[in-house]
Amino acid sequence: MITFADPSRIGYSLPMKSTIELPDDLKRRIDLLAERSNLSPSRIIEDALSHGRSLAWQEKWTSGVRAGLAEAEAGEFVSEEEIDAVLNKYAKA
Repeated sequence: MITFADPSRIGYSLPMKSTIELPDDLKRRIDLLAERSNLSPSRIIEDALSHGRSLAWQEKWTSGVRAGLAEAEAGEFVSEEEIDAVLNKYAKA
C-alpha cells in the first residue's frame, strides 16, 4: 500500500491509499532497500516519485553510506592534511 496526498483537497494534506502491483523482482529490491535504509517501502517509492530518486540511485546511495559507516567504525578516517589538500585543490583563487 502506498500513501499519496489527495490533490482534490487543496490546502490539506490528507493521505489517500492507492495500491499498485509490482513485479516480484522490483518488490524484492524495494523491500531490501527499505530494510537497509530503515525506511518503509512506501517512503522508498514516494522518494522515487516525488524527488526523482530512482530505485537504482537510492540503492547506490544507501550502499555508499553503509560503506562509509563501516570505514568509520573500523577507524578509517582521512587525515587533516588530506582534507586540506582537497579543500585547497578546489578553493577559489
